[in-house]
Formats: sequence, C-alpha cells, structure tokens
Amino acid sequence: MQIGRRIYHEISTGNVILDTGERQGSVVATTIDQDIASFTVLSERNRDTFDVIELPFGAYSQDFAECNGYRVNVDTKAIEFSYPDPSQPDAPQVFQKALTEQVAELKAQTQQMNDDLLALSDFVTNGGV
Repeated sequence: MQIGRRIYHEISTGNVILDTGERQGSVVATTIDQDIASFTVLSERNRDTFDVIELPFGAYSQDFAECNGYRVNVDTKAIEFSYPDPSQPDAPQVFQKALTEQVAELKAQTQQMNDDLLALSDFVTNGGV
C-alpha cells in the first residue's frame, strides 16, 4: 500500500505545522482525526486555526527533494516551494509554484505554439484557403 503525505498548515499564514510524509509497504491509512489525536503539534492547537492538504503518493517528489522550504499559499491553497540558489546561498527564501508544474505549463505552451505554427504554415502553403 502507498499513502501520500498530508501537509497540515496554519490557515492564516500557510506555514507548515506538520508534514506526515509518504508511507508505503505494510502501512495503515489514518484519518485526519486520528492524526490530530496522534500528533501533539496538532492536538495542542485549536482545530479552527489549521487546515490540511492531502497529496497522492509521489506528488511533487522532485520538488520536495530539491527545495529548501515550502508553504501553502493562503489564497490558492496550493503548495509553494523555495529552491536554493547555489550562487547566493544566503539569499532569503522566495516561494513559487512547483518547478515541475512550471515545466509542464511551459511544455504545454510550447506544444500549443508549435501546433499554431504548423496550422499557419499549412494555411500559407495552401494559398490561404
């Protein structure tokens, strides 16, 4: 069995309170209520002050491996990552959409532009008809 991670975060700031991590093998899925009862960092808080995002197993695995921090955008409820800059190791964290999502969007845009160019080329080749 494979279980994706849950990211518990403060509603007001998006700061991560707890990341349960991914689990696989002989594991048992838990409910959110069971997590709250099991983890002191959650059980000591007012439930109205935090929320949770559940990710499928393997989601953002490369981003989690390469980032130096992450949080939840309080407006979009999406995870934002900060990536280290080797040329500026002391630079403050800058949070952004996952690089894997940015790459996928760029690939889709490139494919759309290629399709549009091909259609235009066919249009011109056929005399604009």
